[in-house]
Amino acid sequence: MIKRILVLVVAIQFAGCAELQKVVSQLPSGGGVLTQEQIGNGLRQALDHGIENQVTKLTSVDGFYKNDLVKILLPQELQAVDNGLRKIGLGNLADEGIKALNRAAEDAVKTATPIFVDAVKEITFADAKNILLGDQNAATSYLQSKTNQSLYNSFSPVINQSFSKVGADKIWSNLITKYNSIPFVNKVDPDLTSYVTNQALKGVFTMIEVEEKGIREKVGLRDTALLKQVFALQDNR
Repeated sequence: MIKRILVLVVAIQFAGCAELQKVVSQLPSGGGVLTQEQIGNGLRQALDHGIENQVTKLTSVDGFYKNDLVKILLPQELQAVDNGLRKIGLGNLADEGIKALNRAAEDAVKTATPIFVDAVKEITFADAKNILLGDQNAATSYLQSKTNQSLYNSFSPVINQSFSKVGADKIWSNLITKYNSIPFVNKVDPDLTSYVTNQALKGVFTMIEVEEKGIREKVGLRDTALLKQVFALQDNR
């Protein structure tokens, strides 16, 4: 009986060693177990990289306008405006209106980039490991869910200022006036500031997501020791 017990104990020990070896093999090279705080800091670095490497592209001329991922188009309720102006030979004005919306977003993101940087610094990851081991855009989605409303409140006045700065307010005032003067059309009075604010925020998160996916998929984009260590956990899951 004692012999059987000893055999059983040894078997359990071997099984335990095998399980332990499996866990160790999944740890990043050169390190012990990462804490939630370390993983959270790694995720913040990835999001910061998204702002530095991708969101800044939106601030250049045509950063929105010539980027199919984020280009701001007219909302559904203004499609009639676009079609109506083109029917009466004012297609150039319609094109100018779309470009003006994108110019406002480009200018606003340039001014408001510190808002996004601060949002990343202040975010607290409730379960950093699950986010790390989640979908390829899990960190970006988490940031968006936790900060979108506060970012909207901070970003909206910046968009409003940019409308005036790039002349989008005058362009759209002229465009809407001309459209409303067309006989038999339903008059429109759109809240373009709110619309462009939402679209610009969507563009920002889209570009942060691009960087997050890149870091998750390409080891070469992990240019800090922490990024390498944290995302190695994801590679070995």
